[in-house]
Amino acid sequence: MKKINLVIDGEGIQIESKYTILDACKKLNINIPTLCHLDLHNLKMVNKSASCRVCVVEVIGRHNLAPACSTPVFEGMEVLTYSIRVMNARKTVLELMLSDHPTDCLSCSKGGECDLQKMAERFGMREINISGKSQSTYRKDKTISIRRNLDKCIMCRRCETMCNEVQSVGALSAINRGFDAVVAPAFEVNLHDSVCTFCGQCVQVCPVGALTETDRTWEVIEAIANPKKLVVVQSAPAVRVALGEEFGHEPGTNVTGKMISSFRKLGFDYVFDTNFAADLTIMEEASELLDRVTRYQQGDKNVHLPMLTSCCPAWVAFVETQFPDMLNIPSTVKSPQQILGTMVKEYFADKINVNRKDIVVVSVMPCLETKYEASIGLFSVDGNPDVDIVLSTRELAKLIKLSNINFNSLEEGEFDNPLGESTGAAVIFGATGGVIEAATRTAVEWITGESFDEVEYQAIRGEESIRIANLKVKDLELNIGIASGLGAARELLEEVQSGNPRNLHAIEIMACPQGCIDGGGQPYHHGDIDVIRKRKQGLYNIDASNKIRKSHENVGIQKIYNEYLGKPLGEKSHKLLHRSYSSKTRV
Repeated sequence: MKKINLVIDGEGIQIESKYTILDACKKLNINIPTLCHLDLHNLKMVNKSASCRVCVVEVIGRHNLAPACSTPVFEGMEVLTYSIRVMNARKTVLELMLSDHPTDCLSCSKGGECDLQKMAERFGMREINISGKSQSTYRKDKTISIRRNLDKCIMCRRCETMCNEVQSVGALSAINRGFDAVVAPAFEVNLHDSVCTFCGQCVQVCPVGALTETDRTWEVIEAIANPKKLVVVQSAPAVRVALGEEFGHEPGTNVTGKMISSFRKLGFDYVFDTNFAADLTIMEEASELLDRVTRYQQGDKNVHLPMLTSCCPAWVAFVETQFPDMLNIPSTVKSPQQILGTMVKEYFADKINVNRKDIVVVSVMPCLETKYEASIGLFSVDGNPDVDIVLSTRELAKLIKLSNINFNSLEEGEFDNPLGESTGAAVIFGATGGVIEAATRTAVEWITGESFDEVEYQAIRGEESIRIANLKVKDLELNIGIASGLGAARELLEEVQSGNPRNLHAIEIMACPQGCIDGGGQPYHHGDIDVIRKRKQGLYNIDASNKIRKSHENVGIQKIYNEYLGKPLGEKSHKLLHRSYSSKTRV
């Protein structure tokens, strides 16, 4: 594309005409303040609302100020980014926003992470000279996963872009006008009654406290303090490469040992690893895939392919609400969180002779949908849930800080057994493609009867939202699809509905772009793709350094099948580790 010439603050630059003034300013390291702008280059998506007007600049020859985030550059353009006219306009815009915004920053859960708060600090806002109308008449919508405080909504519409354009869920849209304008579900129904999947990506991109996770840290404190309860904690693979960011570590740093020690400092009775359940997931899911493919090749017309992975609960919520006619193709294996909860309250409870109702299982997850998943009646026995409380990675960090634990000085701890052993295959569950790669490591050896040292399937890895890998094992060809994000999932599912032209045998779907490392409950990364890349590499590094990298070689897994479960897809394992699906009708 032809480049054009422009001048910004007296400095010349050449840039392609497809770019905006903001893009050009970034190339010149000119810092333009933004609130509504959200640049998701890895998803090829930009929030185009240009609604906040904090980024206005002066274009010579233009009567009105121009929003830098949405104004395209042109040949000979001259731009002033810090003239007195620009500064006054930005200050006025910010004052108007603040005049219409609650001032409960001390108690706001987004305090310290709020972009509006940081902007006010940047502009030195100490007085608000404009009186505005409060939006406090809006009701607060609290689900078990996500809280909405609409009086804090600044109409940046980031959440709308993420929900509709990236995730294709369609749960949020702008409604009403003037002071009553907010982003909400259709007809202003509660999130629980909408098509929301609770993936939490809206929370991840919200610049203020309008969307946050439902905090359950105090319930954990109360459970630990209850002498009648035995409190067990589990942590997902993606947590260990993101938690350290809250304590000054580089993204992707493996803080597993310190995390375990912090759990013990907090007072948990047992510390188990969700990775153990991930290895169990592979045993069941790889068995199910091989069973389906084998029967299909033998001419069984009742086999449903492609098989879809089922470990991501937000993806499951998506298929139950948006594709109810396809509920016969997902794997029936529970998510690793629910498998670990089941094994604690059935196998481990029996082993230590404790009633399941006296055990509290706490999960630390990168995802906000896991909070909702744990509350589903399907995952309980006589009203007692398999997982009692779910915390996000952010909530765990807050709990550690609240408890005055010096995280960085902690010794390296180890998980408890028998539910603490895991393989490298389990840890890569946290990145898109990791589940199907882990399953492939096991399936290939089961098919061939041979052991392979090379277990990294590069064809499955990558950053593209849709990836296709064609693997040949002896006489068996496996065509595997990977969907990163629900928008990509929709595209692949519609392709399957049209006849599965690529003849896919399995599809891995992760609701969050790039997988759990980019989960809605992870530390805020503010759209920085490098943070996500470092977290992903952190998981791959843990896998590469693990002595055992195949789920079926996990000694703890072998033992639990021999002692308790029987065999993969057996009667007992199917009862405890598998689930059913049902269509959900929501607005």
